[in-house]
Amino acid sequence: MAAAAGDGLSSAGIDEADEAVRGTCEDASVCKRFAVSVGYWKDPYIQYFVRQAKERKAPEINRGKLACYYARVHGVSYLIKAFLKKTECNCQIVNLGAGMDTLFWRLKDENLLPRKYFEVDFPMIVARKIHHIKSKPPLSKPIMESHSGDSLLIDSHSLDSSRYSIQGADLRFSSELEEKLKKHNLDVHLPTLLVAECVLVYMTPQQSAGLLKWAASTFPVAMFINYEQVNMTDRFGQIMIENLQRRQCNLAGVEVCKSLDSQRERLLLNGWETAHAIDMMKVYSFLPQADVKRIEGLEFLDEKELFEQLMQHYCICWASKDSSNLGNVLQRLGGDPSH
Repeated sequence: MAAAAGDGLSSAGIDEADEAVRGTCEDASVCKRFAVSVGYWKDPYIQYFVRQAKERKAPEINRGKLACYYARVHGVSYLIKAFLKKTECNCQIVNLGAGMDTLFWRLKDENLLPRKYFEVDFPMIVARKIHHIKSKPPLSKPIMESHSGDSLLIDSHSLDSSRYSIQGADLRFSSELEEKLKKHNLDVHLPTLLVAECVLVYMTPQQSAGLLKWAASTFPVAMFINYEQVNMTDRFGQIMIENLQRRQCNLAGVEVCKSLDSQRERLLLNGWETAHAIDMMKVYSFLPQADVKRIEGLEFLDEKELFEQLMQHYCICWASKDSSNLGNVLQRLGGDPSH
């Protein structure tokens, strides 16, 4: 999650804020690994990036947070696959703040790889991911199998093949980001999907606006998917903020997370032609009911109100800029995308 720190912070303060944000990558990865081990969804690759959590999470984390992750994975996956099918995979994906995400490997397994798949995150996180890829054949082999042309370009903070590229960069500086992506064959003329999951909220509103404007002005045909907090001005939202602050993790962009309307407005104000936003409770209601019953049988949670509150404080937003209605790929989050 290559984004953090606010304006006016000292260098030491920025480093501390960035370190706290990097810590959220570890937390999210551990939660996803745990969810996969319990059976919420299938991901054969996350085990190579993340060690299994030793202690069992509290019930509200299991049933509440993990079900929220389940809805997030399902909802974001539905949008991504709809984009890939609409473009017949003649496109590119840029995963912003990718962390230990395994999407490239899962898309390859489903024969849904775009022309090129890019990942960007803090150099420290990228270095760790590259180490895992280099040292574990189940991760390196799919990259080699999809590669054509010259030998792979690889150093401590970047890896570039013909279909997969991972770069260390700071999303707060879009000129640096663009330079690094173009160096590794980003094609601005291809339909482009940009994905940011719990990334923009760690940037100031000015910084995230800069990133969104850059994306909207750089790609003639594009879609942006954003997953993050919403409805953060109520008491439950304030408790979420306070819990993160206790870990020295500041939501620098939380003022944009007031409502679904404020989320949509940010996208429209920064160059996107259409924008949609729905909270995760709505996403959850769209999921295939047989699968929802299955995951509800995995863990018991008597605090249903807590679960619903958590789901109402996260959202998926998507925006488009194009002439071919890419933004209307999502009529509902049902269907049966695989997990």
